[in-house]
Amino acid sequence: MKTEWDYTSLADAYLQRPDYSGAAIDSMLKIAGATTGETICDVGAGVAHLTLMLGARGFEVTAVEPNDAMRTNGIKRTSSMTNVRWHEGTGEQTGQASQAFSLVTFGSSFNVCDRPAALKETARILKPKGWFACMWNHRYLDDPIQSRIESIIKSHIDAYNYGSRREDQTAIVDASGLFGPVTHLDSRVIHIQSIKDCVEAWRSHATLERQAGAAFNAIINEIEAYLKGLGTHSIQIPYTTNIWIAQLH
Repeated sequence: MKTEWDYTSLADAYLQRPDYSGAAIDSMLKIAGATTGETICDVGAGVAHLTLMLGARGFEVTAVEPNDAMRTNGIKRTSSMTNVRWHEGTGEQTGQASQAFSLVTFGSSFNVCDRPAALKETARILKPKGWFACMWNHRYLDDPIQSRIESIIKSHIDAYNYGSRREDQTAIVDASGLFGPVTHLDSRVIHIQSIKDCVEAWRSHATLERQAGAAFNAIINEIEAYLKGLGTHSIQIPYTTNIWIAQLH
């Protein structure tokens, strides 16, 4: 399925992305009152980072992903899970039945949707009083290594920004008029990653690629040179998992 942003070339690099904080996911599920066996639709499931966590907790997960290469990787990673099913679709058009799910999640995907349209579609496929949740892992930019990487990026892109993925999502959810009060959750997680895998993860950074244009490879090469110059096999990368969750009216 073709979408505005094509992630085909990034599908393998996305395998190196960090997992979400287990504590944050568990807090989200507790707020939603989700119990084992309930139905969850994971929208923009990518290579299954969130899908795996939900499936491992015993939920019946429908993973919706528009990109063929990403979906193929996700299917491979969840092949042993009989409680996970994959479908082609988008946040705006999931292709799922109305009132089918207790919870609809967007793991690092809500920002690439038409968010108002995705919220309407979420409301359609949610059961009465079901729950919506969107989340991202945000690097802790005050960490010395991450601060240096930010400096490298901004030396090439003066006006570099992360767009809606680093915004508070409360206003856009409230504006839909479809959901009750939004709760924000956050939890720190440390991701230990080899230098090689870290560089590959940066190659999957679609926001950077879009804004960098022809400078993208030069930026990645400079980040790679800096990381290799640290003289260590792996580094600790601090992230904060940020989740916004709200119940359907």
